[in-house]
Amino acid sequence: MGVRSRVRGGCVLLGAVALAVGAAAGPAVAADQWRPRPGTLYISDLPTTESWRANPVVRGWGQGYDPCLAGWPEGKPEVNVWNRDFTTAETAFAQQKVIVFAAEAEAIAFADATRRDYADCANRPQRPGVTATGFDHGVVNVEEGATLQGMRTFDANAQERPDFNYLWGVGRDGDTVTLVLWSSYWGQPPVAAWKNTLRTAVNKLY
Repeated sequence: MGVRSRVRGGCVLLGAVALAVGAAAGPAVAADQWRPRPGTLYISDLPTTESWRANPVVRGWGQGYDPCLAGWPEGKPEVNVWNRDFTTAETAFAQQKVIVFAAEAEAIAFADATRRDYADCANRPQRPGVTATGFDHGVVNVEEGATLQGMRTFDANAQERPDFNYLWGVGRDGDTVTLVLWSSYWGQPPVAAWKNTLRTAVNKLY
């Protein structure tokens, strides 16, 4: 795609600058590995069933709670990764993660592995008294494809708020993967609305 062609051209230019600097400064100096950030979601792209607020987009994977993070592929990239947290007054949390890979094959492998981890999340051991049910909410027809999966947990030992719901969207456009995550202990998950948000997230990458 045109955008990715520009990115690669920019990397060539950066490489030339790095060589020029390296001639004077030695091999310790390297070009910045970070590419231009793809497009990301706005507050207005999230379902209007909640009153959302958002932090700025920042580099890195972020700290949002996700019970399936442990199953992600080892050696996941530490550059060209961005995240943004969205919160409400108390009931819901959402996050977008965007990862640009060095090659499209790496993006395909990561997206597939992440989907498998999400699909298997409800089968993992839970705390005593907690039961988990997984859901496959189907595909979203956008770019190279997107899927939405979910999970509901019930804690029989909880004095209040025993239910917790998750939605996990995984989408890809070429060498870039976006994860659009939602969780809440209140009400039913907004599946149809979150599919629209996932579609928007993938479309806005490039």
